[in-house]
Amino acid sequence: MASVVSALLEAVNHQKLGNTAVAEAIYRDVIRHDPEQPNALYLYGLLQLKSGRATEAASMLDRAARLRDDIDPWLNLARARLATGESHEALEAVETAIALGGRGGEPLYLHGTALNACHRPAEAVLSLTEAAACAPRHAGVRLNLGNALADLDRLDDAEAHIRAAIALDPGLEEAQVSLAFVLASQGRLHEAVAANEAVLRFNPGSGEARWNLATALLLKGDFRRGFSEYEWRKKHRNFRHFFRQLPGPAWTGFPLHGKTLLVHAEQGLGDTIQLVRYMPTLAARGARVILACDPALIPLLRDQAGLWDVVARAESLPRYDCWVDQMSLPRLLGATPEDIPEPDGYLVSDPVRRQAWAARLGGARIGFAWAGNPLHSNDRRRSLPMAQAAALARPGMVSLQCGPRAIEACGMGLADVSASLTDFSETAALVANLALVVTVDTAVAHLAGALVCRPGSCCLSRRTGAGSSAGTTRHGMARCGCSGRRRPGTGMG
Repeated sequence: MASVVSALLEAVNHQKLGNTAVAEAIYRDVIRHDPEQPNALYLYGLLQLKSGRATEAASMLDRAARLRDDIDPWLNLARARLATGESHEALEAVETAIALGGRGGEPLYLHGTALNACHRPAEAVLSLTEAAACAPRHAGVRLNLGNALADLDRLDDAEAHIRAAIALDPGLEEAQVSLAFVLASQGRLHEAVAANEAVLRFNPGSGEARWNLATALLLKGDFRRGFSEYEWRKKHRNFRHFFRQLPGPAWTGFPLHGKTLLVHAEQGLGDTIQLVRYMPTLAARGARVILACDPALIPLLRDQAGLWDVVARAESLPRYDCWVDQMSLPRLLGATPEDIPEPDGYLVSDPVRRQAWAARLGGARIGFAWAGNPLHSNDRRRSLPMAQAAALARPGMVSLQCGPRAIEACGMGLADVSASLTDFSETAALVANLALVVTVDTAVAHLAGALVCRPGSCCLSRRTGAGSSAGTTRHGMARCGCSGRRRPGTGMG
């Protein structure tokens, strides 16, 4: 083959002309003859990164960075790691680049971006502020500085920097999306809707803009448009991996009489609980409704109205005729803020467990949960530090806290009963005895809001069977006529 230098120059020229397939073939040929040729590895990695193949690029650039003695491979490795979501690895790469080449505008930009991706926004602001001083007309620096400030809830400052980024680069779509997010966070919903619609005029397929638009519309109470746009959650880069393309036809609103409908609970525990209110509506249309959800919810939901069966979503699914993602139900059923089913509650606790908790609680009438899932990306806005939680604790409270922070109950003078809260049915039985629940955890909030806490509500423990009609009493409690629970076989029907 020709000399390595001439071969690489030829590949670069082809790449400039848009002949990427030819350039790629040359790079591969050079690397095949010399697997540790640093410039070939670097240039091939850049081509892959520009082509959107970040995982392959990261592998190639990592090899190049360890063979070359300059910062460029490390900076581009950081870009590739950010694109693949490997935030900590991106931070390591850019810190290596800074150690080799100093704190210039581009290294600081990537450093701040990686820090914010690692959920370290305060440090990110420091690096990005320094980057802005080095490169005042760098739109990406101003955008990511705004994003980091937004993560610190400094929304006015965030808006100023994001608008500066847009002024520097009016075509920077990500800045328009970030602006819409900040506007919605400030409660400026009409402006947020307009900002998202501006993005969609140029890029109708932007999953991020569609997601932000859905959020703003739903916050405004526009359920019709909001839930229609919310279908784009399935194409959002951060959420699409949660969705399974199940076998068989998806339910699109066609008649359900005599059909078995599998409802797939694709989101969190609280979301599953709040959407269970629609199960009797589906059953009233003649469907045998099977809910596939998190196993922790099965003891609570297995005997609730409208459900034929409840199964774990990770297991082999039973036979069904059609399926639907649970969060699509409000759109398909035409929900509006005025007709949300069962606003006074639709779940009941197990009467035996409820009575056991009544005897155990004594005079405690207030439940308290001060921390959510520590792995949640928004946990710092949800969970209370120990000192703040302790300041809210009062006599007559019982801890509803589970997980690693349940032990803090003792330091607040509350009983730690987490060992007894083995599933959501147990938590429901406890909550049903309380007059008030104070919680930062949305699953507990949805559970408390869904419970029917009144005498005689245990009648709700029966389920609506296939083909029967679910109605409501004058007190708003669902009644049903199912004589028993049948479990279909496995596989598609």
